[in-house]
Amino acid sequence: MKLPKYKWPILLLSALLTACSTNEPIVKNQNVSLQLLQKGQDSELAYQLLESLTVEVGPRLPGSPADLQAVNWAVTQLNRLGFDRVYKEAVTVPVWHRGQAHADIVAPYPQPLVITALGGSIATPAEGITADIIRFTSLAALELASVDEVFGKIVFIDHKTERHINGQGYGQTVPGRSKGAVSAAKKGAVAILIRSIGTDSDRMPHTGMMRYQPDVKPIPAAALSNPDADLITAMLKRQQGVRIQLDLSPQDQGTATSYNVIAELTGSSKPEEIVLIGAHLDSWDEGTGALDDGAGVAIVTAAAKLIADLPTRPARTIRVVLFAAEEIGLVGAKQYVIDHQHELNLHYIAAESDFGAGSIYQLDVNVNPEVLTAVQHYMMPLADLGVNAGNNQARGAPDVSLFPALGVPVASLRQDGRDYFDYHHTPNDTLDKVDPISLKQNVAVWSQFTYLMAQSELPLRPIVEQD
Repeated sequence: MKLPKYKWPILLLSALLTACSTNEPIVKNQNVSLQLLQKGQDSELAYQLLESLTVEVGPRLPGSPADLQAVNWAVTQLNRLGFDRVYKEAVTVPVWHRGQAHADIVAPYPQPLVITALGGSIATPAEGITADIIRFTSLAALELASVDEVFGKIVFIDHKTERHINGQGYGQTVPGRSKGAVSAAKKGAVAILIRSIGTDSDRMPHTGMMRYQPDVKPIPAAALSNPDADLITAMLKRQQGVRIQLDLSPQDQGTATSYNVIAELTGSSKPEEIVLIGAHLDSWDEGTGALDDGAGVAIVTAAAKLIADLPTRPARTIRVVLFAAEEIGLVGAKQYVIDHQHELNLHYIAAESDFGAGSIYQLDVNVNPEVLTAVQHYMMPLADLGVNAGNNQARGAPDVSLFPALGVPVASLRQDGRDYFDYHHTPNDTLDKVDPISLKQNVAVWSQFTYLMAQSELPLRPIVEQD
């Protein structure tokens, strides 16, 4: 027998009435939310955690000694802050060592270039690679080229990343980084250089993960700083035959064990149900990972600590997950899904902070559409910090993006990312780029969001019709 559609309003009304009962009135929840707002804006904890991570650990590439130092740091900090339960779960991660990267224009106008290897790249031969550049404005343009045009050359993808508050320019250019080497190799290229996937004009190239395909011969891959990409383009306007000498020495070093680090605050009346808030603990190896994603680690940890310090715990368990190895392919998140498949149906909602420390301006969700309006109304206290109600198309940030397909509702707390890709994956990702005031706003919003979700009676998952 199928559930009649007319029962939806009845179910929603019932949920709202339950939320307004004498045990868990909406007014009380929102009053606590407002208390968290003020405490979040006053708290120095997130900045203290972030400074500690970047100074005492610094860059933490998955599988490196610093990665394990970060794990130990996280366990120590979470225990110090008094979470009910702190534990770690093993994750097998590939280990890649960057080595050295060097490139020069050897003709027609000899000049040095500033480059960095893309994550996962192979090395050049010991003698390096010297070849002419062939320029394409995008990955799509490369894919339309003939083998004759590309064979024996170094492919140069010159696709500029546009600046947007939500970072959407990144999504338009990042395929050139992740897929460009395979597309170039299929056409006989000997290497690939890409314009950095970044919005800055600093002479600091942006690294990031790229992929090979088992049936396609791998070629070395590197990113040029944006000014160096401009330099090559200007030379090509004068004449063809721009020749590059390229030396890369990265190494694949097998696998190692890293860890997802998890901390919990046990719920008072529904401890089996989980509100997951996460970030990723690893970072690339050239900066100190302050924005990506030390800020996220600090934000969700500090937000949960504010809730832990309340006189009364919320109904649901709050689970802080610091994922391993996000940068190299969501490795920790994939392992979390395997390790927790038995309880994914108990995850009420999940969200991740992984977009730096810019102020939050919008809350998007991905929930049962029948209760979207009710969720937006319930989250109205966030408006006091400038957070607007958004849409129902949230992906939940990279690690948590695995969850919607598994039936877990997610949320995206949208941050102002207009300068995020100035620093992303560069040596410039350092503590001084974090605005302490914006960081506090994040903590206040995340603590409010997390508390309200841990108290909510709204049915966020679609009700499955049964025969």
